[in-house]
Amino acid sequence: MSRRDQIKLGEGELLELLEGERVAIVSSLGPRGWPHSMPMWFVPRGGEIWIWTYAKSQKVRNLERDPRATVLVETGHEYGELRGAMIEAEAEIHRDFETVFAFAEELTLRYAEGISSVEGDAKAALEAQAPKRVAIHFKPVRVASWDHRKLSGSY
Repeated sequence: MSRRDQIKLGEGELLELLEGERVAIVSSLGPRGWPHSMPMWFVPRGGEIWIWTYAKSQKVRNLERDPRATVLVETGHEYGELRGAMIEAEAEIHRDFETVFAFAEELTLRYAEGISSVEGDAKAALEAQAPKRVAIHFKPVRVASWDHRKLSGSY
């Protein structure tokens, strides 16, 4: 068995990583061909990454031109603690109000402490934001993952 196979995350481990982390680095191809990488809050839906962003953002313009993206979710401080997943994906941009607004509520619930629903002024704020935003679903094409803790200190 190769070292790569030894440190690969199983399906359950990958889901646990995605559920536990708060920031994904989303990389798209910029207009000059250089990677454009941005940290984003995200929601893992069935193990697939979803984000929302302004419809006029650079990343949306990049993904309209070329839907290929790489999404990185990683954690760990010392080398022996490093865990992560690099997901090569095709981006699907959703613009319809219902999809964008429903995603905004889901994202808010994931990141806001101690709330179980979005009501009142908070809900009105999301409704006002949704027409200016898009939800992006990154459909995985290839996933590379790692968990250096599986090496038990032997590098």
